[in-house]
Amino acid sequence: MSTRSQLLKGILDGCVLAVIEKETVYGYELSKKLQWIGLADVSEGTIYPVLLRLQKNGWIYGEMRPSEEGPNRKYYTLTENGKKALCDIRREWSGISVAVNTLLREDENDECSTVDSGK
Repeated sequence: MSTRSQLLKGILDGCVLAVIEKETVYGYELSKKLQWIGLADVSEGTIYPVLLRLQKNGWIYGEMRPSEEGPNRKYYTLTENGKKALCDIRREWSGISVAVNTLLREDENDECSTVDSGK
């Protein structure tokens, strides 16, 4: 598994909850929205297990609705527990991201620039 995939795996629940907070969505639509914001490696195959887990946790609610373009779709909405969980994730992410950015920030002595260019 790539470094990017491993990093994303840790925060994907929060990303999914944040999208659902903004609007009720179905699985395929959710994966497209995540891809559109720059998470291109989030496929439908990745999304559905996350949705099941979030539903089991009571953070989202799924409801079947008719679709104008084919079979019924399951639309997901954030629950009150989901809103609380998203607040917790945001708070934790804020603290973690500041610390990690401080540690990993590149400076003029960073070796990454020479490693990336093959020097």
